[in-house]
This record gives sequence, structure tokens and C-alpha cells, in this order.
Amino acid sequence: MQIRELDLKELYMTYELVSQLRPELSYKEFEDLIYDMRHMDYKMIGIMEKDKLVSYAGVAVQTNLYHKRHIFVFDLVTDKEYRAKGYGKMMLEYLKDYAKVAMCEKIVLSSGLAREEAHKFYEKNGFEKKSFVFVKNL
Repeated sequence: MQIRELDLKELYMTYELVSQLRPELSYKEFEDLIYDMRHMDYKMIGIMEKDKLVSYAGVAVQTNLYHKRHIFVFDLVTDKEYRAKGYGKMMLEYLKDYAKVAMCEKIVLSSGLAREEAHKFYEKNGFEKKSFVFVKNL
């Protein structure tokens, strides 16, 4: 088992896992968005079991007035065949260390309303519900 930053040569493997979380994204959209997010120093972090990506987090260090300097987790997903085996917790521990090294005060993420299992997982791992996210389509 290895936790490491993934590179752009591993996009297709990454897409296969991310599509479990975001099935509406085509590979082309995913690829375009990953390249577009590079300006914010978006990092793709993966847990590998041999040559298989079993858990993924897409993160960036950000700063704003309400969270100050923090790691924002855009995506966090563990392969459905590997869930409930400790990989998600392992990823969160890695991100905690990553945040400390980056001199961040918090780890921040948002999660969809219908993802109750994910919410339980985050709360079990020390996250608190703090706000609502409002979205307006244009």
C-alpha cells in the first residue's frame, strides 16, 4: 500500500474511480476540468494497492476570510470494492498531515444532501457540519 500524489499520466485510472462519485462526468470533461484546476495547485492524492487506485482525494490549499488557510477537499472517494476497510480514514489522516505541513488551520469539504453515509463517516472522523452551500445555475 502506498499513498502518493498522482500525476497527469494517471488521469484515466483516476477517472475510473472518480466516476463512482461523479457518474455524470465524461472522461473528456474530467480531463478538461483537471487541467483547468491546475492554476489553483490542485493535487490528486491516491492510495494505491499494487497497481490499483483504491482511494482518491482531490485537494488544494486555499485561503479565505472564514476558514483562513485551509485544505479544501473537492473530491474524496474510495472504490466501492474497498469501502469499510479503513482507506477513507487513512486518507483523512494523510490529509491532516498534509494540511499541517502546508500550515493550514483546517480541512474543509462540502458534501451533497443525499450522502448520509458519507456524512456519518465525516462526523465519525471529527468533522462538524458548519454551513450550507447554495448554488444557482446560470
